[in-house]
Amino acid sequence: MGAVSIEEESVKRLRCRECGRLRDFEPAYVCENCFGPLEVAYDLDAIRQRVSRHTIADGPASIWRYRELLPAPAGNPIDLGTGFTPLVEAKNLGEALGLDHLFVKNDTLNPTGSFKDRNVAVATNFALSYGFDTLSCSSTGNLAGSVAAYAARAGLRALVFIPADLEPGKVGAASAYGATIVEVEGTYDDVNRLCAELADQYRWAIVNVNLRPFYSEGSKTLAFEVVEQLGWQAPDHIVVPVAAGSLLAKTAKAFHELVGVGLVEGVPTRIHAAQAEGCAPVSTAIQRGLDTVTPVRPHSIAKSLAIGNPADGRYAARAVRASGGWGTACREDAVLEGMTLLAETEGILSEPAGGVVVAGLRQLVEEGRIERHETVVICITGNGLKTTELFHPGEGRRLHLSKARASEFEKALAGVEKTPAAVG
Repeated sequence: MGAVSIEEESVKRLRCRECGRLRDFEPAYVCENCFGPLEVAYDLDAIRQRVSRHTIADGPASIWRYRELLPAPAGNPIDLGTGFTPLVEAKNLGEALGLDHLFVKNDTLNPTGSFKDRNVAVATNFALSYGFDTLSCSSTGNLAGSVAAYAARAGLRALVFIPADLEPGKVGAASAYGATIVEVEGTYDDVNRLCAELADQYRWAIVNVNLRPFYSEGSKTLAFEVVEQLGWQAPDHIVVPVAAGSLLAKTAKAFHELVGVGLVEGVPTRIHAAQAEGCAPVSTAIQRGLDTVTPVRPHSIAKSLAIGNPADGRYAARAVRASGGWGTACREDAVLEGMTLLAETEGILSEPAGGVVVAGLRQLVEEGRIERHETVVICITGNGLKTTELFHPGEGRRLHLSKARASEFEKALAGVEKTPAAVG
């Protein structure tokens, strides 16, 4: 089925990530020649003539300011206001970790609370352009909510497939937007295999399966924003949480495209992968110098990263090695420590993926892979309000008064800290 509403003048072709063969731009995700995965390839020389820092600055405060480097609709896109989230200078966290120039890319402030809105915004508009009437996905939680919200906005039917043991807050959010929730006993990898089978049986836009080449392009906008928000300078380091590996692989692609269209002269950034010990197939491959990623059975508190057979794992590992970066696999108990440290130093409440990133950053600093004077960006990709059941008041942080009296308060407070002087 053809379509005329995608800006094909900026999109060159679909390109196989394995054999490099090109094919026409259309809803496709597997190479006919070698069965490798497809991705969107751009005519960067042509785009260089149309895009500049000025034209981007004149665009909307959303991912669509970079529409020249996205498979964008020709008209106004369906949007929830995704992207252009804050890049926060994290002085308190930096001081705690021994860094002078630390920044947090706070994607917890996207419309549904995660970076997945970037991907789904692109996939939804592509689905509409090609006449799909159902938006679907396999998800570890955040994607389900994003697909449900964007389907509601676009007037599409929503079906989301999830493992049955996800955090209740994420399941509830997807339900609130009106999606049909399909809970599957098993891991995310089991769910994803089911969706791959269904993609062959139904003409649905399963965003991270049969629309994956277009869906994954949305991830690039996080890196585009980081460079723009740093005054069109790339950081020395960026630490990225890894689940399927797409966000990290597309971060490297974003840097390449920024150079290709002349928006920056070069990108010296070392890209680091952050995973937890309970599911660290990509980091393990990086640490062992392997080009293949061995699947694992996930068992991690960081459920949003618990993908044991990551679709883009090999490409993520290659991107890390090419940049001179590293892969971390933090202890499971360090995940909550990282979440707590981020919240208590910067007022940013993240889901466990953020704790993995902070713990990974601490490892990189302790191992001497990041130096104090270097500019570092960490990607916080999901909001902790969806996983509040993981937080427990610290010892001495919760006071109970048997009576509503000042004397009772003073007595309770005296047990945990020095009583403040009375006012007046």
